[in-house]
Amino acid sequence: MQWQDEAIVLGGRRQGESNVVLEVMTRERGRCLGLVRGGRSARNAPKLQPGNGVEVTWRARLDEHLGTFGVEPTKSRAADLMASATGLNAVQTLAAHLRLLAEREPHTELFAALETVLDHAASPMETGGLLVRFELLVLDALGFGLDLTTCALTEVRSDLAFVSPKTGRAASRLAGAPWADRLLALPPFLTDELGHRPASADDIRAGFRLTGHFLAAHVWTPRGVAPPPTRDALIAALER
Repeated sequence: MQWQDEAIVLGGRRQGESNVVLEVMTRERGRCLGLVRGGRSARNAPKLQPGNGVEVTWRARLDEHLGTFGVEPTKSRAADLMASATGLNAVQTLAAHLRLLAEREPHTELFAALETVLDHAASPMETGGLLVRFELLVLDALGFGLDLTTCALTEVRSDLAFVSPKTGRAASRLAGAPWADRLLALPPFLTDELGHRPASADDIRAGFRLTGHFLAAHVWTPRGVAPPPTRDALIAALER
């Protein structure tokens, strides 16, 4: 069996003296693993760093086998990502989020979002806003998507300012005001589908608080896993 796909490197682990089990997010086939023979060599190791774009060719006798990867570099990002705390923590946080998904489960929208975050990692403010949006997509992919388009109380679609921590549904500023102390803030950039509203530092902080609440409630705590420490490190780096 064989297939080819565009991919982004998420990480890898040593296998024997010279090989690497490589983890990638592919455009069409989701998160996949494969053995790269000689992956620890001086020639191959640089292209297998997290964040790099590659084209992978997967081969195996049976579909359920680990299989082997042939890897050709398409876009080198790793050096730039490792040069800053924002980039380094962002790529590791993104990989941790994608590991919440089943292997070989297609998520083309998440692949596109991953690519966008990594391509903007040189700009901390853009990285923060894009990563909050990425976390919303992860929640959606896991079946816990939030409804941030309409007020749950009045059905209006404008001036949405809050989110219920229980239902994940939005509320307008006027309708939610009596319960404001019990609701999560909904930063304006998350209701701007065209992306015209830039996210402020306060908006990004509120966005991470929002997604973190639902990731903890529906994913991390039920699965008994801790939030990725790089997420907190990323937020701290953005604060600086």
